[in-house]
Amino acid sequence: MATEYHEPLLEQEPGSDQRRQRDSADGLARSLLRRGWRWHRSATATSRSSEVSSERTLLSPLMLRRPLVRFCYWAVFLLLLVGTLTTLGPLYWMVSGALKSNVEIFQRPPTFWPAHPQWSNYSNAWQILQLPLYLGNSLILAAGAVLLQLLVSATAAYALSKLRPWGRSAILFAFFATLMVPPVVYLIPQFVNISDLPLIHVSLINNWAGVWLPEAANAFNILILKSFFDTIPGELTDAARLDGASSWQVFIRIVLPLSRPALAVITIFTVIASWKDFLWPLLVLSNSNLQPLMVALYHESGLNANLPFSYLMAGLVFASLPPILLFLLFQRQIIRGVNLTGLKG
Repeated sequence: MATEYHEPLLEQEPGSDQRRQRDSADGLARSLLRRGWRWHRSATATSRSSEVSSERTLLSPLMLRRPLVRFCYWAVFLLLLVGTLTTLGPLYWMVSGALKSNVEIFQRPPTFWPAHPQWSNYSNAWQILQLPLYLGNSLILAAGAVLLQLLVSATAAYALSKLRPWGRSAILFAFFATLMVPPVVYLIPQFVNISDLPLIHVSLINNWAGVWLPEAANAFNILILKSFFDTIPGELTDAARLDGASSWQVFIRIVLPLSRPALAVITIFTVIASWKDFLWPLLVLSNSNLQPLMVALYHESGLNANLPFSYLMAGLVFASLPPILLFLLFQRQIIRGVNLTGLKG
């Protein structure tokens, strides 16, 4: 009688099921993260294609052969050219006025270009107006505003987009409602709060924190980031949570790296808004050693009545250079971020 052969049963190692589940979860997380980076590359390619399509003209060469269409085309071109020259006119007057003497600035009819350009006006204004001090103050205020904006706006947008708290619709409506109120209306309540902070009763007058604190939260920036966070696939955050990541780790390691175009736009907008801000620093910072450049130029024009007007023009030229250079250097990032965040009309 033939004996049946039975293979010995392998003993199952303890914890093998948990190990297999963990390995499968890790594989799922890696695949979803790779899918997220593919989504990021596809979004970048889409933005680049939109940039290429935006360069296409509205009128085809065939339509431009028609006399009426050609006439309308050149008429619109001339109107835009006149509007551009009108916009550049004050900038040219500011730059050329800094090279003139006081007599030539107020001369009538005005001269198109200085008869004897005084290039030393720029160096004299740099020293007399203490521009290095005030430019440094403006840079510090802009850097602090950017850090607070990214911290508050990004976390608030992440909470509204991915965490979905209770009453999210009411919070969004409140954000939209604040955009309808003119900023001047907030001046008196903000000044009262800055003079005596609630609960801790600390005054932030003549303190850079008094300028940073009202700029920390911006409803417009929060809505921009939220609209971008909504486009990030939810599978990425779910995979990270399956891998054991907390909400903060998901925000730092997944959401922020994928949101660099939108964060760049928010950074540039915040720097420009902080650089040109005048009224609020004028109210909060009465100490001349803490004032930004725009406020300092205003005080210098009032305190030093004998200060040559060309020096003030030179100071305004120095104050206008950083925003212009910032836009020229990062105009592609601005256009790309505007396309990704859906700001274009």
